[in-house]
Amino acid sequence: MLNRALSYIGIFFLYAISLLPLPVLYLFATFLYWQLYYIFGYRKAIVRTNLLNSFPEKSEKEILSIEKRYYKYLAALIFEVIKMATISKAELRKRFKFKNLSTINDYLEKGTSVLVCSAHYGNWEWGTLAIGLNLKGENYPIYKPLSNKVFDKWFFDIRSRFGNHMISMKQTYRALTETKDTPTVFCFGSDQAPPKNESHYWLNFLNQPTSIQMGVEKIAIKTNRPIVYIKVSVVKKGYYEVDCVPLITAPQKTNGHEITDIHARFLEQIIQEDPAYWLWSHKRWKHRP
Repeated sequence: MLNRALSYIGIFFLYAISLLPLPVLYLFATFLYWQLYYIFGYRKAIVRTNLLNSFPEKSEKEILSIEKRYYKYLAALIFEVIKMATISKAELRKRFKFKNLSTINDYLEKGTSVLVCSAHYGNWEWGTLAIGLNLKGENYPIYKPLSNKVFDKWFFDIRSRFGNHMISMKQTYRALTETKDTPTVFCFGSDQAPPKNESHYWLNFLNQPTSIQMGVEKIAIKTNRPIVYIKVSVVKKGYYEVDCVPLITAPQKTNGHEITDIHARFLEQIIQEDPAYWLWSHKRWKHRP
């Protein structure tokens, strides 16, 4: 009961903070960066290990530079996520722009459903909100529920503000069945480490053995829905540009693991181009073959 009450108090303060303009929140983010990096060293050992293993060719100076840029971005990202509770449609459209959303909308207008791949790169939470604003069909982002039920409902509500139909990972197949006659977009975050007991596939990703979820490939082959990758680029602080890149147009014509290989290699290339915006503090390599 006490934890529930504290959760509601926490949400009240987060909502109050979200009412502040983003320039003020970015000032708070600068302070938070110093706390996370220099005072508490939040998951610094995990981040450093992940970077060293992923980029063995880089010097210590280069690794340190990426590490600091990552923590600066992480601090800003935390306040951007808080801002989701009150950000307006106009401001979100201004800050999160799509270059060629017609890649997806053309399919939807023809009555063809689409699968979307993305990752924890850039502000994926704003991406979830923004894509729901711009699609001509129903959008179903797949998410992993939080263990705290109060915060889980709060995040569910703010992620759904602009028309998204949030679906928990365990309800994915049910939702696909219920919407099979409607043009839809199901969105997958394809870079999470799958549990040991789930179907996965091992490949060499960022210079180390990595388990990759097979959910996108299984659903794509079963439904033959085309796959589009949402490539997020950070233009400057608080501004993003999204490229909708067609990955596979006919999944049922692919060979085994080809789909998983393609979207994993695409993400790997994005990370290598600018590493600072991926979620390095996540325990991505906690399982080994």
